[in-house]
Parts: sequence; C-alpha cells; structure tokens
Amino acid sequence: MNCPYCKDNTHQVKDGRNASGTQKYRCKQCDRRYTPEPAINGYSDDIRLQAVKLYVDGLNLRRVARHLGVSPQSVANWVKAYATKLPPAPVPEQVKTIEMDELYTFIGDKKTESTS
Repeated sequence: MNCPYCKDNTHQVKDGRNASGTQKYRCKQCDRRYTPEPAINGYSDDIRLQAVKLYVDGLNLRRVARHLGVSPQSVANWVKAYATKLPPAPVPEQVKTIEMDELYTFIGDKKTESTS
C-alpha cells in the first residue's frame, strides 16, 4: 500500500471507513488520509439516459423520478446537462411567413378596495 501523496509504503495505518463503507488509511509520514479504492458514487449512465428519454417522451420530472427511484432534482440536472450538449437549433436566414397568435392582455390598475 503506497500513499498517493508522498509515495511512502511503510507507515500506513487503517483509519476507519467512509460513508460508502470503503476502508480509509492514514499515512504517518505525511499525516494525510486517503482511500485507495474509493467506491463509485452516483447513478450509472444508463439510468441518466433512461431519465432523459422518459422526459423527452412526455413524462414530467416528478413522474420520471418516481419511476426510477431518484430525486426530481437529479432528473432536472441530468436533463439540463443533456440539453447543453445538443447542437443549436437551425435558424433560417430568411423568413417568408410569420405566424402570430391572437393575445389580448390588459395591464391597468389593480383594484384594492371593495366595489360594493
């Protein structure tokens, strides 16, 4: 067992376990703690890709999270990260026809007193 910092292999002692259950060591030479074989945290790429596919198919973030048993915030982060990797949408150089939707909006004074 070699210390990854000072490369010493004679002064290594066990120093408890990580939250993931892997053994930690402490080097008495440089007094640093390290894990020689850390456990991989997080979800696999297959789960992430499946979440993005379900979201693209029309499921909302919470439903995708419930279906896969993960946090909705994780699903949102995966979708956002995947969207940044996509190429930009094509934009035509000239537009021949513009289509507008009818929308009427009134912005005025808000009534604060009773009208009766």
